[in-house]
Formats: sequence, C-alpha cells, structure tokens
Amino acid sequence: MRSNSDIVSGDEIISDTWDLKEIDDTVYEIDCKKVTKGVDNVDIGANPSAEEAEEALEEGQSTVIDVVDAFRLNFLGDEASGSRLFGTKKEYMGQLKTYMKKVVEKMKESGADESAIKKFQTGAQAYYTKQIAPNFKDYDFYVGESMDTDGMVVLLNYREDGITPFITIWKHGLTQMKV
Repeated sequence: MRSNSDIVSGDEIISDTWDLKEIDDTVYEIDCKKVTKGVDNVDIGANPSAEEAEEALEEGQSTVIDVVDAFRLNFLGDEASGSRLFGTKKEYMGQLKTYMKKVVEKMKESGADESAIKKFQTGAQAYYTKQIAPNFKDYDFYVGESMDTDGMVVLLNYREDGITPFITIWKHGLTQMKV
C-alpha cells in the first residue's frame, strides 16, 4: 500500500486503497461513500437509498464520509451551522496562492524542471477556473489531522447525482510513501 501525504503539512491525505482519478495531470478526484458508524457497527456498504437515508440513526451512530473519517480530515468551519472558513472565493484564493507557492518551491527542491512547474501552474489555474470557481458554493473544505491551514485544503463536493461525495486533492502537493 502507498500512502500519500501533503508535502507542506506532512498529514496523510489519501492512500492507494481508494481509486484516484487523475484529472489533467493536476488533481486527483476520489469518489467517497457515506457510511454509518456505530458503537459496535460499521456499515461500509454502498450509499443508502433515499428511503434508507430518511431512517433515523440509532443511538450512538453517526453518518460519516469514509475518506474524511479514515484520514481524520477536519472540516474548516462550523459543521453545526454549516458555515465555512472560506466564505468567499477571494478568501479561498488567498490560501490557495500561498499553498501553490509552497508546492512550487517543493517541486524545485526535488529537481522538477521549469516546464513541469509551468504545466502544473497552468493546470491548477485551469482546474480552478473551470471546476472550483463556478461551483464554489457547493464545496466544503477540509485539512489534515494537524489542522495546518497552510497545508493542502482538501475540497469536498458531490457528483451530479447529488448523492456521491468526492474529494479533490492537488496531485503535486502529495508525497508518496510505501507502507
């Protein structure tokens, strides 16, 4: 198994036990599942049907997103009220620009050539413009276990079906380690 950690914070973000779909050599999108965790019961099956989703959880149970739970990702905001740390695109862009500078520094340190760095920067800008900005209000933001907001902010959204959650992580912001 290979574990992928954020190159800035060192937090484990994902492993190869999940299907990482590479998009434009820039990001990985990973489909997730909602699962029910209980005192003695963990349901790791498929997403519930609409009828099952309406059923009340038993005492001591909670519904979580598998990747968020497995890698101890932390919601940036107040889950009770639904408020997010990045309320505007401008706020998120401030964090993203700082993070991207750090990724570029790490790429240079590891010997990446200028064309690879330029390709990453161009791809990141295109992904932000085409995917993140138009759907900004639909994203939730997470960070790794250390809660380091200078590190990678993991983006969570739902597929077009409105049921399937997926996360987006920056490909070049990861370092891989065999476990």
